[in-house]
Parts: sequence; structure tokens; C-alpha cells
Amino acid sequence: MAVKLGGLLDIFGLGFDEIIDVRAPAEWAEDHIPGAISLPVLDDGERARVGTIYKQVAPFAARKIGAALVAKNAARHLEGPLADKPGGWRPLVYCWRGGQRSGSFASILAQIGWRVEVVEGGYKSWRHLVVDALYDHPVPCPVVVLDGNTGSAKTEVLNRLPARGIQVIDLEGLANHRGSLFGNMGDQPSQKAFEGRLAVALARLDPARPVVIEAESSKVGEVRLPPRLWRAMVAAPRVAIAATRGARAQYLVRAYADMVADPARLDGVLASLRHAHAGELVAEWRAMAQAGRFADLADGLMAHHYDPRYGKHRARMEVPFTEVAVDALDDLDAVADAVAGAVGSVI
Repeated sequence: MAVKLGGLLDIFGLGFDEIIDVRAPAEWAEDHIPGAISLPVLDDGERARVGTIYKQVAPFAARKIGAALVAKNAARHLEGPLADKPGGWRPLVYCWRGGQRSGSFASILAQIGWRVEVVEGGYKSWRHLVVDALYDHPVPCPVVVLDGNTGSAKTEVLNRLPARGIQVIDLEGLANHRGSLFGNMGDQPSQKAFEGRLAVALARLDPARPVVIEAESSKVGEVRLPPRLWRAMVAAPRVAIAATRGARAQYLVRAYADMVADPARLDGVLASLRHAHAGELVAEWRAMAQAGRFADLADGLMAHHYDPRYGKHRARMEVPFTEVAVDALDDLDAVADAVAGAVGSVI
């Protein structure tokens, strides 16, 4: 039986014990339904081989070879990750279009006695829902942007707001990037995978309540924000955390401890600033890093790199702007309380 997805959240409310993606590893790596596990019935090379035979020899020959490969790989999964599944286990299976790969694997699972179903239209039906939500429909609820100069602890404060009854979307968390020159947190998701995560986060919002989103550019690392969301953020009222540069410098040293602990990586990022600043200034910053003067380095970067850019951006803003002045960034719960109160005042 095929399950037809009418909305992004449908798949999570159907009660399946597992969502299984049987596409090839490269397809999985680019994007997959959140929460799904990868059990490919053809690996990347096998998929290419079957496709070539289908086009250059005959569909029948391709199907015969493909069936043998699917059976071999299905046996490996049954003897491996599926070996301990009980009789009442209920999986949901999908492939690219909901065709032969998912159908073949589901047939094998059904013969065992498991209550297996497939996704009608496969991954393509899921991707259609994602694109529709992000590119064809407006953001489902009012947006408030959490702003503030670099080092204002915006992300940490943002993630404290749900405990205060405020719904949020953490774009940096979804993108696995801190949204700055020093923001790399490891491998980022592909554009499609980021959009899938974002679409689900938006679908889970209560449209009757505002959502707070941290101020970002139109890109977070290498992934792009959908135009509708970006326009909503540009037009949204803003609540800005206003802290002294000294307090922000101390916070940055704590928040970017991974950079502080990796001198070569930090020096490489600083060296990349030579295209934007005088060589003497960049050399001074690199010397600060080598000497362990990280608070001075953070202060210098804010004074000459981040704050001037933020000031120019703020000067172009024509939206309501509420500042939350804080003396220090040691007690982020207190800052979050103040921000929550300000959010309530602007909506």
C-alpha cells in the first residue's frame, strides 16, 4: 500500500517505527526525509551500471540485473541492521519516485510478515512539499528578528526563548554554521537538506503566534535563505541586544573556544581578511592570536571589521527597532528574560 503525503508533517504522524530511504548513498547524502535511515538497495556504482544497461542494452536486461542486486543488498540489510526487528515492526520505505527500488524492497519485507508501506511518489513527492512551502507560500506567522552586534550572544539567547513561551527558528542550527567569518561548525547540509529542515521547522509553528529568528544575511555559510523568508526578515520588527564591546569580546572568547584552541585554523581565517583590510592591521590581529591575546583580538575585529558593517546595515533599516541594553553577558537567562519582554512589546 502507498502512503500519499498531503503535508510536510504527515509522515511523522503515521506511527511508523522506521522510515527507510533505499536510494543510493549519493542521493541520500544530498538530501533525505528528516529522521529516515539509509538502507540502499543499489549502491552508487550499481545504480549507474543498471542505468547504463537500461539505456544502452535493454530495459529487460537492466531489470533482471537490478533485481539480483536488490536481492543481494536486501539480504545484507536483513542480516544486519534489520536482524533484530520484531514481528510487529512497521516500516515506511521510499526511493526516488516510489517505483521499483522501494517496491522491490517493500515486497521482500512484506513476505517476511512486516507491515510495510511505501511513499507514493517517493522522495520527489517530499521535495515537492518542501519547495511548495518555502517558495510558493508566505511565512506562516509574524516574524520578529533578534538582532545585535557581533558577540551579543544572540544564538544562545534565542535558544532560551522557547522556555519563555516564545517560538523560534534557529537558522544557524539548521545550517550547522554560526553565520560569521569564524562560524564554520563542520560540514554544512546541502541546500536541499537545509531547505527540508527549514520547511519542517516552519510547518511546526503555531501561525497565531510570532516566531523569533536571529538576524542573518541572505546566506548562512554556504546555504541560502529562501527569498520569501528573507523578505519577511528584512521587513520584520527587530529586538536588538545592546552590550558593550568589552562584554562582547569576553563572550566571543568563550563562544569561539574551538577557534581559540586551533591556532592554525584561526590564523588562516585572519589571513583571509587581507582582501578587506590593510596588511598592517591583519598582521597585528595575527600577532594578537599568536600571543594568546584573544579578548584584544575580538575587540579589534569588532571595532574595525564587524561593527562598521553592522552600522551600515542598520542605517538602511526602516523597521521598528527596540534595543535591550545589558551590562554584561554572563547571565544569559536574565538577557533572555529581557528579550522576551521586548518581543512581547513589539507584536
